[in-house]
Order: sequence, then structure tokens, then C-alpha cells
Amino acid sequence: MFRRRGTLACNDIKGHEKTNMGANRYISRRRFLRRTRDLGLLAVGFPYIVSASALGANGATPPSEKIVMGCVGVGSMGGGHLRVFNSFDDVEVVAACDLRKIFRTRAEERVGCKTYTDFRELMAREDIDAVCIATPDFWHALVAIEAAKNGKDMYMEKPVDVHVAAAKALREAVNRYGVVFQFGTQQRSGRDFRLACELVRNKRIGKLQTIVVGSLSSMEFPNQPTQPTPDVKEFNYDMWLGPAPWAPYTYERCASRAMGTDGLWTHMYDYSLGGLSGAWGIHHVDIAQWGNDTDHTGPVEVEGTGTFPKDGLSDTAIAWHVEHKYENGVTMVHTNSKNAAKIYPEFHSDKLQYKGCGILFMGTEGWVIVSRRGIDAHPKSLLKETIGPDEIRLPVSNNHRRNFIECVKTRSQPICSIETAVRSDTICHLDDIAMRLGRKLRWNPDKEEFINDERANQMLTRPLRSPWHL
Repeated sequence: MFRRRGTLACNDIKGHEKTNMGANRYISRRRFLRRTRDLGLLAVGFPYIVSASALGANGATPPSEKIVMGCVGVGSMGGGHLRVFNSFDDVEVVAACDLRKIFRTRAEERVGCKTYTDFRELMAREDIDAVCIATPDFWHALVAIEAAKNGKDMYMEKPVDVHVAAAKALREAVNRYGVVFQFGTQQRSGRDFRLACELVRNKRIGKLQTIVVGSLSSMEFPNQPTQPTPDVKEFNYDMWLGPAPWAPYTYERCASRAMGTDGLWTHMYDYSLGGLSGAWGIHHVDIAQWGNDTDHTGPVEVEGTGTFPKDGLSDTAIAWHVEHKYENGVTMVHTNSKNAAKIYPEFHSDKLQYKGCGILFMGTEGWVIVSRRGIDAHPKSLLKETIGPDEIRLPVSNNHRRNFIECVKTRSQPICSIETAVRSDTICHLDDIAMRLGRKLRWNPDKEEFINDERANQMLTRPLRSPWHL
């Protein structure tokens, strides 16, 4: 059952006790006294005046009821999260962590928060309720596990990580410590995506047979000359590499989009899976899972081919076609956008943000296709359908970040929980492994391992550079 707060829906968290909390989880009198003292609102021995806004008058949220947040990674995407979260009346961002001085300085100027270079120092602060994590992909699980251990609720950018073992370790930590987790696949908070999935789940297109996911491809990029490592005070490159294999410094290897590049690290296998996952694919795979009603499971068979750059700094798939067989009889095809547009005429709809980029659900009586630009269907009358009160109604979130904040308050599951995140993320890894091995793989979604395939199972994890470990 889903609990509604306004237009937001959160699923209750049950059966998890936090074991590393210290004080009360959300609002503690001790924290309120400390924070009001910091604001100069308490004095001993002489009268003081407390403003109406500090007490919550005139519609303002009193300090004792605000969610106190910290942000780890405040460059391009993370910088946007910091600004939005801090703009909420019931949220206060008090800390930011980034390895680049330029981004730390920008965070200080924008919200007046304290800054850090080591995320562990931020996580150790007892006054912080929740964190936003927007680091490079290969850091996600390590940072998030540290957050869970310190009792922090978290909004984490996609994907979960660069290998399945890290995703499973994070899930175990989130469940063990009972923290609220929101995954950054914000399409679940979009009306068109929800409508498409409700039409499919309520059999408006007949029996679902095939799902086609078209994702933007990875980029190719030439090798770059080794450059002098920056001063650690400006950018801690060794810390940026963290658990990834050591590599010589080049500006393009680790520059973010906020620095005027295309974020090339997202197309490098040591740090991401490129368009197949973190750069785009995870968003659409996640909606395919939602429409297929397979959020808590996965395919039973995976087979496909892919094309990888023969040389250069980027080395993730630039073209692919992978087919997944589900126990419910549905076939899901995950391919790059050019292939999708070439093979499936439905991907030429003007409702797509990019040609070939979206999610197509094909049934025995029609089809529906959806992207960030809009939704299209055959027959067109499907778009005017009303989902009845006794039919399958998916949880409603009209703002992904607000959904997270509301669930922090109610101790409920956000629209993209950790289980949802791990299952969608795993599919992207299955695709990559199937392409690299070049053979059909059988997958056990209950045990989350390949069946009788030692080599494939070895690829579900990656070694981490010392001293980092899961």
C-alpha cells in the first residue's frame, strides 16, 4: 500500500532498525538547541528576541523541522541538486564535499555551507539528516554505504555503480541501517512515463509481448597525452581515482560537464558503462522494468552483440543489440538509438526527444512509446484512456527531489527504492557482460547470479584499488 501526502506517494519502510543513529533520527531537541544557539537565538541571563520566521510563523518552516542536508559531488549535476534542495523551505544544506576547489568555492558562495574534500568527514556530522550523492559512477556505492553506516538518508544519482557486487553491498547496507534511499532515475516522477506504464499494466495494448529500449550511444574519443597532475589543493586526482585502477592524469579523463567538456569519464569502462547505463540507458531500462511489473526480479536469459572502440580514451559500447527473455514471456530488446530508429518505425515518432531514444511497449492489440518529450500510441485513442479506481494505479510523484524529502519525513519508501535501483542497474551489467563474452547467458534472478557460468559470475564484481573495499 502507498501512503499519499498531497500528490506524492511513498511506500512505508518496515522491518528495518537503524543501529548507528546516536540521537533521534529526524528532529532532536539537542540538535534544535545547538542550531538555535548557533543562530544566536539563545542567551543566558538577559532577554532575547526570536523572529516570527524562526518560530514558523507566516508560513515559514521553523529550524527544528527542517531536513538538514549535505551534498557530495557539487559539480555539474550535483551543483544543480544542491541549489534545488537548498531552495526548499523545509531543507537546509549545511555541507558540501568535492575534490575540486572551484566547486567547493561555488557551493560556499551559493548556500554558505561548510565544505570538505573527504566525504567521510561530512558523513560523520551528527547534525546532518540526509545527503545527496552525485559523484562519478564508480564512487557511488562506496559513498552511499558510508552514508548508510552513519544513518543518513540519501538521494543518489544513477547508476548504482560499475559492478553488481557493489550494488548488492549497497542494498544490504540500506536495508540494514533502515535509511531512506531515492535513486536518481527521475523519469518515474514524470506523468507520461507513469501513464505509459499504467496503460501497459492494465492491458490497454493487449498482452505485452515485446519492450524495446533505445538509448543514446557512448562517445568515441582519442587518446590524450599525459599531463602534470594538478596541485592537490586545486584537485585531488588520486582521491578522484579512488577504487578505480591507477591511470596517468589527463584533463579529459576526469573533467566534468561543468568544466565545459562532455564528461568523457562516463564513456570509460573503469568509471562507467557509458550510454548502456549511466550516461542514459539506466533511465529507460528502469521504465521498461516498471511497465513489465518486474521491479523485484529480472530476465532469465540474456544474449546480444556490441561494438566497442578499437582505440582511444573511451572504451564502452558505441552500438549494441541485446535481447532479454523474462519468465512472464516478455522479450525486452535494449539497443542503441540508431539501431532502434532503423529497425522499429515507431521510434520515428515526433514525440521522442531524440530519434530512436525512448521506451516502446508492444502488445497484441497496440503499442505505446514514451520519452522525455512525450507519449504516443496506437491506436491514438489510448492516450485519452482513464485508469479506473479499481485498476492498477502506480504511485504518483510529480517531483523526484520532493518525493525524497517527503519520504524522509514519513520514513517511507520513495518511488525509486534501493530494490528497484539494483534490479534495473543489474540489467545494464548483464547487457555489458553478454556483449563482452559473446554468448547466450542464463540468469537466476532469485539468486542474482548466472547459471553454470563461472566466467560470467566473475564479471559481476571488480577489484578495488587499495585501500578501498566494499
